[in-house]
Amino acid sequence: MVKRFTQVLVLLWLGIASVAYADLPNFADLVEKNSSAVVKISTVDKGQSSLSDRLPPQFQDIPDIFRHLLEPRRRQDRPVASMGSGFVVSKDGYVVTNNHVIDGADEITVRLSDRREYNAKVIGVDVLSDLALLKIEADDLTVIEWGDSDELRAGEWVLAIGSPFGLDYSASAGIISAMGRSIPSRRSENYVPFIQSDVAINPGNSGGPLFNLEGEVIGINSQIFTRSGGSNGLSFAIPSSLAINVIEQLKGKGRVDRGWLGVGIQDVTRDLAEAMGLRKPHGALVAQVEPGSPAAEAGLLDGDIVIRFDGKKIDESGDLPHVVGQIMPGTEVEMTIVRKGKKDKLDVVVGTLGAADGEVAENRPEPSAVGGRLGVMVTPIPDSIKQRWNIKDGVMVKQVVPGKPAAKAGLRSGDVIAQVGFDAVNDVESFEKVVDGLPANELLPIRFFRGGRPAFRTIQIEE
Repeated sequence: MVKRFTQVLVLLWLGIASVAYADLPNFADLVEKNSSAVVKISTVDKGQSSLSDRLPPQFQDIPDIFRHLLEPRRRQDRPVASMGSGFVVSKDGYVVTNNHVIDGADEITVRLSDRREYNAKVIGVDVLSDLALLKIEADDLTVIEWGDSDELRAGEWVLAIGSPFGLDYSASAGIISAMGRSIPSRRSENYVPFIQSDVAINPGNSGGPLFNLEGEVIGINSQIFTRSGGSNGLSFAIPSSLAINVIEQLKGKGRVDRGWLGVGIQDVTRDLAEAMGLRKPHGALVAQVEPGSPAAEAGLLDGDIVIRFDGKKIDESGDLPHVVGQIMPGTEVEMTIVRKGKKDKLDVVVGTLGAADGEVAENRPEPSAVGGRLGVMVTPIPDSIKQRWNIKDGVMVKQVVPGKPAAKAGLRSGDVIAQVGFDAVNDVESFEKVVDGLPANELLPIRFFRGGRPAFRTIQIEE
C-alpha cells in the first residue's frame, strides 16, 4: 500500500513538473533567428600625453597657467582595449551600441557572427541616453526588428544576447521587473525611463539587444547594479521607444535635440501633498523656475505641481524629464498643474536642452563634420550655471565626439570651456573663431570648468 501510494505521488509530481515545464518559453528559435544580427564591438584607446589630475607633490603649488608646461615631459599612456556588444539596424551597415562602449576610442572594430570584422565610423553619439550609432562598410546584413517598449508589463519574459566577459553570442533570460526606472547620472540628469529586469547582464553585454518573446528589440542593455562587478539580478535597458527616436536623429543630423523646460523639481511627499491640497502624493513639485526659460514664459511658478504634461500623467518627479526630453524643441504642449490646491492648465513652447535661450539648435548638413576641428559641440552657458559657478564667459560642452581631440583631452558634456590655446573664449562666436585659428599638430593648453572648478589639460589637433 505504501509502495503504491509512493508511486502515485511520484507520478503526480512528474505530471505537475511536466505541465510547469511546458509553460516555460523556449528561446531556441529566437536565439537562432537573431544571433547573426548581434555584433561584438572592440575598441582601442591609444592613450595620449595627458596631464594627470594627481601631479607629484613637488608640483602641486604650481599655478594653473603654467601646469601645461609639464605635460610634454610626461610619458605616453599605454593603449587600453575594451569591448561591448551592439546590433545591426539596417542592411547597409548601421550598428547601435552604448556611448560608453566607444567613448574615447581611437579605433572601433565590429565583428559579425561569421567572424567578418570591419572598422566602424561614428555617425553620432548621445551622452544623455548613452547611445551611439556606428556605420560599417557592409551590405545585405541581417537586421533586428524593433518592438514597442510602451506595451511592456512587469512579469513578461525577455532575453538578452551579447558578449559578457568576451564570450561571444551568449544568451540569458529573465523577466521585466519594473518599467520607467529613474537613474540620475553623476550630473543629476535623468532623461531615460529605464526598463529594469533580472536578466543576467555582465561587462561586455553593454549595447546589446533585449528581446521580447516575438524576437523584437524592446530595449538596449546599458547598466547593471552590482557590488561585485558581475550580475546581481538588477539590470537596466534603454527602452526602444526612446532609442528609435535618438537613432533617427543621430542618423539624420549627427546629434540629438531634446526638449527643455527650465525647472528644478522634487518629489511630492505625503506631508507636502497634504499641505498643497492634494489627496495623495503625485506629480513633480517645481522647486525653482529658471528666469527666461520656457517654463517662466509659460507662467509656471515656484511651488506649482505638474501632474500632466503633453497628455501624459506625471506620477513622480522623474517622469517629467522623461516626457519633456522626448518632445521636439519648438513644440507647443499643454501641461496640467496644481497651484494653491486648484488645478489649472498652461501652454508652453518647449525649448532646446543646452541652449540658454531655448531656441532650436542649427542643423549641421554633414554628420561627419559634427564637432568641427576639436570634435565638440558647444552652446551658450545657461544663466543658472553662470550664477552657480560664478563665471561670466565661455561656452558649455553639449556633446563630445569619440576619438576626436576634445575626447582625448578628457572633456565631457557639461564642461564649460573658458580658454583654448592662449586665447580666452567669451561666447560661441569667439570659440569658433579661436578654434579656426589653432595650429595643427601642437600641444596646446585648454582651460575649462567642471562642477564649478577650473582645470587645465592639453589638446592637440591632428591634421
